[in-house]
Amino acid sequence: MTVVRISDDALALACGADAVAEAFAKAGCTVERVSSWGMHWLEPLVEVDGLGFGPATPVDVAAILAGSSAKAIGPIADHPFIARQQRLTFARAGRTRPLSLDDYAATGGWAGLDRARRMPAADVVAEIMGSGLRGRGGAGFPAGIKWRTVAEAPGARKYVVCNADEGDSGTFADRMLMEGDPFALLEGMAICAHAVGASRGYIYVRSEYPHAIAKLNAAIGLAAARLAPFVVEVRVGAGAYVCGEETSLLNSIEGKRGEVRAKPPLPALEGLFGCPTVVNNVLTLAAVPHILHEGGASLYDSLGVARSKGTMPIQIAGNVKRGGLFETAFGITLGELVNDIAGGTASGRPVKAVQVGGPLGAYLHPDQFGLPFDYETYAAADALVGHGGIVVFDDSADMGAMARFAFQFCAAESCGKCTPCRIGAVRGAELIDAIRSGSPRGPDAVERAPQMHNAPKAGRTRAEQLGLLEDLCDTMQSASLCALGGFTPYPVRSALKHWPEDFGDGL
Repeated sequence: MTVVRISDDALALACGADAVAEAFAKAGCTVERVSSWGMHWLEPLVEVDGLGFGPATPVDVAAILAGSSAKAIGPIADHPFIARQQRLTFARAGRTRPLSLDDYAATGGWAGLDRARRMPAADVVAEIMGSGLRGRGGAGFPAGIKWRTVAEAPGARKYVVCNADEGDSGTFADRMLMEGDPFALLEGMAICAHAVGASRGYIYVRSEYPHAIAKLNAAIGLAAARLAPFVVEVRVGAGAYVCGEETSLLNSIEGKRGEVRAKPPLPALEGLFGCPTVVNNVLTLAAVPHILHEGGASLYDSLGVARSKGTMPIQIAGNVKRGGLFETAFGITLGELVNDIAGGTASGRPVKAVQVGGPLGAYLHPDQFGLPFDYETYAAADALVGHGGIVVFDDSADMGAMARFAFQFCAAESCGKCTPCRIGAVRGAELIDAIRSGSPRGPDAVERAPQMHNAPKAGRTRAEQLGLLEDLCDTMQSASLCALGGFTPYPVRSALKHWPEDFGDGL
């Protein structure tokens, strides 16, 4: 009987994968629901005897089974999009059934945990430090240092918390991992728990990810005996972007309002319920099992550039021909990602800007496409790697409007605790409006935005308004309590720098 493999990933489902699977089942095939390969422009992607077909619809079934489909792409593993990658975190993507313990064990699952539990906890921490693994949630902080701090902190109770509140635009790697390889995340958390002396962990998932939540809960039940004595629980957030910040997330788990805590104390010393807590992102924890394989740490350290070690699952989205997940070692250029791997814009128009690092990441100009993808290089260019999401815009994009959106987004998502973020974002949107409309030489800005109080005063010159905007950005970046307010200036400044024409005449 013909075995057909189709993803049950949320994106594949949204594209009609269930209907395609049902059609193959009615044709007498055995259908296996597997994880996604990450070739999103081809979903629903069907695999028959190693050969791929996509995007498939129910009417394509007969031709696919007859071998005459025009949607054939050849062996999936040999497709240039897959063959060019170096997959470690997503090594099982497209190859295994997400909730099959047999599939997981057959592909090296639990080997890292078994080895870690045979080692002293301090040696596990040392191995993570030696690998060069840095947090994949955006800050890029060395994971080993965080683990060591928690391990050495006094306390009878310690926790491991996974930040799965993936809220950045153009990002989906956390969701793919949780839906496609949930045991890898649980194994990484269990290794961390052994290393730092924790007995309990929480996975904080946004409510917009119902499929991930269901997969995680099922996986926890199936793997409970393997994880013991470590116990894991899923907690569901209500969609607040600020809860992606670790202290807001901890407040939310505790049942409190999701707002930023002042630091110190750091969560590593006083985190969840006042106890030492490791807070790591999904991709960080999912990298741990393959690092703890025999020789895995040295392999990880051998990849990448400078202090950016290992691989990064880069998420390609926006106006592109080939969107999806591309895992590779740090050092690849933005130009390669956009032009070669993503195939340029879907519209066929020239690329105007690429935002890297979520809605508060800088907009990079095509002149910067030679930048290698690594933390330090991006920081030197006043940009962010962040969670590894890139969103492409063609030349029809209005970068003045995009800069305004950054302030608008910050104003909507601010927890309200600190003044630079709460008030600065509102004033920033007003300033962008004033600059773009020429209001400093005309009517008061309040007439165009009556809902805004204390708007920028009329009568300032354009240069004065721009200077005020720069001062505001400085204040938000240096004085905000968390990255929501602190990173908002990145898209604003980059848009002003590279596309001044989109802010009106005279810049």
